[in-house]
Amino acid sequence: MFEYELHKTQAADLIREAEAQRLVAEARKARRAARRSRKLESQGPVSSLRARFVRAA
Repeated sequence: MFEYELHKTQAADLIREAEAQRLVAEARKARRAARRSRKLESQGPVSSLRARFVRAA
């Protein structure tokens, strides 16, 4: 009986640990998505090549 209770306790701990890891992975994924969307929004118009170089003499 003791071994069965020990097994159940260990199984419950593993399930809790797996859930915590899933939450961490989900939070990382959400942060990456937010960062990516901010980066896309902040991109402005691209300057032309003519504006980058001065005219030759």
